[in-house]
Formats: sequence, C-alpha cells, structure tokens
Amino acid sequence: MKKIVVALGGNAIQAKDNSAAAQQEAVSKTMKVIAQMIENGDQVAITHGNGPQVGNLLLQQYQGSSKSNPAMPLDTISAMTQGSISYWMQKALDDQLHHDHFPSQAVTLITQTIVDANDPAFENPTKPIGPFYNFNEMQKQKIYHPDYVYKQDAGRGYRQVVASPEPQEIVNAPIIKHLLEQDFVPIAAGGGGIPVIVRDNHLQGVSGVIDKDYSAAKLAEDIEADQLVILTTVDNAYLNYNQNNQKAIGKVKVDELREYLDQGHFAAGSMKPKIEAAIEFVEKTGNSAIITSLKNADELDTGVGTIVYN
Repeated sequence: MKKIVVALGGNAIQAKDNSAAAQQEAVSKTMKVIAQMIENGDQVAITHGNGPQVGNLLLQQYQGSSKSNPAMPLDTISAMTQGSISYWMQKALDDQLHHDHFPSQAVTLITQTIVDANDPAFENPTKPIGPFYNFNEMQKQKIYHPDYVYKQDAGRGYRQVVASPEPQEIVNAPIIKHLLEQDFVPIAAGGGGIPVIVRDNHLQGVSGVIDKDYSAAKLAEDIEADQLVILTTVDNAYLNYNQNNQKAIGKVKVDELREYLDQGHFAAGSMKPKIEAAIEFVEKTGNSAIITSLKNADELDTGVGTIVYN
C-alpha cells in the first residue's frame, strides 16, 4: 500500500459551460477514476486546481459589489472555491465508493498554506485565473478593471494574472496525515490552499493564488507520501512540445529532467510548474513522481506517463 498525493488539473473539472451542473458532471467522471485507485488499496489524498473558478467568482463578486454588500477579498474567494469544488468531489467520490460497497469516506478540509510575506511574486503577478480572452475582449476588461493585470497564457489567449507566492508549509498537513491513517480520503489544499502569512503569531490571509502543483509537492513532502501523481491533459511531459520533433519523456532521472527544464522545454503556466513540482518532491524525499493523464490514473503501476526518480 502506497501513500499518494494526487494533484488534479483543470481537466478534472473542465465542462462544456461554467454551470454548477456541468462542472459536477465532469467531477463525477473524474472521481470514478480516483475511486479505482483507492479501491486498489492505496491511501490517496486529493488536491485540485481552481484557477478558472477563482477568476469567474472574482468577476461575479466585483460585478455585484456595492457599498452595503462589498466584494470578498481574493483569499476568501479562494476559500469559497476550495469549498465548492471539494464539496463536489467529496459527494461524487462518496457516491462512487458506496456504489462499489467500499468502506472509505471522503473528507473535505479547507486548507491554509503559509507563504512568505516578502515573496517577490507579490510584485510580479504570474498566476493565470479566470477565462481566456482575445485581445479585444481583454482591452474591454481593462476598462472595467484597470487594476487587473493580463498576460498571454500558453498561446491560447489573455488571462488575468495574480500573485503566486511559493508555498512554505501546509498548515493542516498533520490533520491530513491523520485522516489517511484512519482510512479517510482527504480532499485538501484545493487551489494550492488559501495563502496566509504569519504576523504577530497569527495567520493572516493575503491576496494571491498558489500554484496547485507546487502545493501538491509540499503537501506530499509534509505528509511523507510515497508518491506524487500529477494528472493533466496529456499522457506525458514532452520535449519540443507541439513541434515536428516532439518526444515523450518516459522514465527519467531527476537530474536529467532538470537539464531539460533549464533548456526551456516546458511552458510557464502549463507544464513547467508540474515539472518543477515533480523535481522538488523527488529531490526532497527521494521518492518518485508521475506526470500523466487522468485516463491513466488506474494504470500507474504499469509504467505509464513521465516517471521522475532519483
């Protein structure tokens, strides 16, 4: 039996529209795959992204804001989306496990992640959130929200970007570890966790969105996981992605993968954080990390995907 942290990307929630019903339908399909991993005998802690949901809720908050009913700050919006997405996952996973007469039960944990108040990310926002816009749509958005920063995201259009500080510590890691030991399935650190700083011995929420892959690596380290699994839209990480000489990366030593990273093979905001998270976990723990697609999740022991090892 292995203790595994599974990081789910946007494809786990991606739907034909932004309605709750459509997103829950997508989550339900994802949880059928995760349930199989659990039923295979592994201890699984689940974390997930929330970039599109945070951005959409932020827009709703500002569009409906008034003096008597002001918009919530970004850390609170992060908590709201963490709760809603984790609720959908918890419900879908419990439904699947009960359907299969399996005794495990999912537990949602609203998680805080400590970051450094002096992290340079607060001066250089890079984390994309919310929907994609073409150039003209982005210009219209800037009229309504002149304080927002927009950047190109992997050639797919413009998205709002916010600060993405590095995670220092998962505050609730001991609880997550205890839940796993008691055969629960924790859904935690969603969206990277709510970014908080330590000030006068108190935790204080700050504006930003932590990359969920970095937090997944930190969570896996903090709970002494045997493996980090990052599930995304592609079966492998690739060299020369989307070019004629594209090459899938299979089993790879961490030092070799770092060389590929330094050579600029991986796109920022896309595969790069997944590669960096995998390297971080392997170097810190000596254990392996896997990057692959959701459809391969129940075949991890067969050697699918990009397997990073020491």
